[in-house]
Parts: sequence; C-alpha cells; structure tokens
Amino acid sequence: MVALEVQFEILLRILAGMLLGGLIGFEREAGNHAAGLRTHMLVAGGSAGFMAISMYGFGPVGADPSRVAAQIVTGVGFLGAGTIWRTGATVRGLTTAASIWVAAAIGMAAGGALYVVAAGLAVMGAAALRYLRGPARRLRPADEEDAD
Repeated sequence: MVALEVQFEILLRILAGMLLGGLIGFEREAGNHAAGLRTHMLVAGGSAGFMAISMYGFGPVGADPSRVAAQIVTGVGFLGAGTIWRTGATVRGLTTAASIWVAAAIGMAAGGALYVVAAGLAVMGAAALRYLRGPARRLRPADEEDAD
C-alpha cells in the first residue's frame, strides 16, 4: 500500500499538471479552438496521474515507469489526430494537435515531480502559441489558409 503522504504528493503532481496544462488551454480557448482550457487541463492532469501511478502504484519505487509513459505518448497522439481535418489541399488542426501533445508532456513532467521542467514547458508552449502566430503567418505563402 502506498503511504498516505505519498498519495497527497501524487495529488499535488496532478494539480500542478492540470494548472500548467491550463496555460496552454487558456491560449487555445481565447482563440476559440476546438480543444481549449478543459481539454488541455484534463490531458495534462491525466498524464500526470498516469505517470505518478506508474512510478508508485505498480511495485517498488524505481520500477520501470517508462511502460506507461510510452503509452501516454501513443494515446495522446491518437487523441490529437482526432483534431486534424483535411479539406482538399488544406489541413487544419495541426497546432491544436501539437498543443495537446505538449499538454501531455507537461503532465508527464509534473507527474514525475519535474516541476521546473513542467513549468518551463508550459510557459514556452503558451508563448509559442501566443507570440509566434503573427510571424508564422508572415512566413506562409499568400495562397495558403491559416492552418491552426
């Protein structure tokens, strides 16, 4: 059985994942994208939970948590793929899919108690989404639509 104080630490990790994933989700929500605040918080929190559970719930500390981590990456990739739409030559939703993948990485870092990494990734991800939209549009050929 996992000690009660360890279980509270796991809840703290999940909370950190959810809050930091919310940074990405807030930006997506403000832009009225398909996956917004709640989706990103749930993906990050779920990833944090799976990561922490894989570290403490399946045997002695130090057991191989990479088994579950690998499945998080695969599962979230599948989830993100559902946000991608192709209409003719136009592909939409790639940035939303990528933001969901980043939210999972934030959650995995928080679940592994890598709080500085999780926070840094959340800030960098939110900044990329917020501040690189204009430069990306200027680099895109004039005949292409916005692919966010």
